[in-house]
Amino acid sequence: PATYSLQSAGATVSLASDGRQAVEIALAAEKSADPFDLVLMDMQMPVLDGYDATKKLRERGYDRPIIAITAHAMDSDRQKCLEVGCDDYVAKPLDMRKLIQLIRRYCQRASIAEQPQLA
Repeated sequence: PATYSLQSAGATVSLASDGRQAVEIALAAEKSADPFDLVLMDMQMPVLDGYDATKKLRERGYDRPIIAITAHAMDSDRQKCLEVGCDDYVAKPLDMRKLIQLIRRYCQRASIAEQPQLA
């Protein structure tokens, strides 16, 4: 459902099945002529969770926005996401309207085209 909503809003979406793949896809896109405008990082992914995946991206110099998505909605969970390098945080269940507004805000901050590409 989230993928459909994002695509309906004009985004191009790439999916990763686990955190390790998310790191690989984001870094490969960064090296290409078509990098992602931002990454939506599920913090509860298998293999490599979103916390470690975000840390790995930041350690490798990835400086584009990363927005954490997690089922944990406590202030301490938000802080943990920010501490590992996420730029922002969204709790599940997702309010798609608010998520799309947040994505647009980050894309506008970066002076990026109106239709973002998301990972």
